[in-house]
Amino acid sequence: GTVVIGEGELDEAPMLFIGEKVGAKGGFKVDIAVDPLEGTTLCAKNMPGAIATIAIAEEGTLLHAPDIYMDKIAVGPGYPKNVVDLDAPADENIRNLAKAKGVKPSAITAMILDRPRHADVIAAVRKAGASVSLITDGDVAAVIHTAEPDKTGIDIFLGIGGAPEGVLAAAALRCIGGQMQSRLVVDTEERRVRVAKMGIKDPRKKYQIEDMVRGDCLFAATGVTDGRMLEGVKFRDDIVETQTVVMRSVTGT
Repeated sequence: GTVVIGEGELDEAPMLFIGEKVGAKGGFKVDIAVDPLEGTTLCAKNMPGAIATIAIAEEGTLLHAPDIYMDKIAVGPGYPKNVVDLDAPADENIRNLAKAKGVKPSAITAMILDRPRHADVIAAVRKAGASVSLITDGDVAAVIHTAEPDKTGIDIFLGIGGAPEGVLAAAALRCIGGQMQSRLVVDTEERRVRVAKMGIKDPRKKYQIEDMVRGDCLFAATGVTDGRMLEGVKFRDDIVETQTVVMRSVTGT
């Protein structure tokens, strides 16, 4: 396996760095995307939703995303293709999603990272009549929540988060269904150089799930702290108990 999304470049990370080779060196070759702790602050403060995540895909099929910001929009399965659009205003996306779901906008809930940069998006969602669920961290889990709105109460994810997390989230949705569009936020010369170094020729490209995860993939997430999706780590007398969800694209399970 080759780590294509990890804890940064070789000079910044002691392990799981981008480009690191792992495994027994035999058998078939795979790309690996990993976030050993998504929601570091959540874990440090014992707040809900911290998870450990990994995606494994056929070699050369995962987007090699640099550790910069990415603008994202995601919804669950069962909607017409392109029911939402990354380039459309947030309120328009809410109305289109509500129409496709057969409900009023007031029945839609959007999950958004609680950041000053999202003030206009939050205002637009509320103006459309939808509810807003703010999170402090953890947008991989937030995107996955859209796949099961009946259980999670989340219909759509909007906003800017990490690009590596975007690829991990895309891997999960490729397994269980849903739609996602994204675009790298390349707003400085330093980021333009980093994007070019990763082999990305068009920094303004709008990615679909199929652009970020092109082949068969497997995704797994383990709860670190209790959350909507997974229970956190439980310390028993003689064991440590964890809960993991595993997804596979070829079977859709």
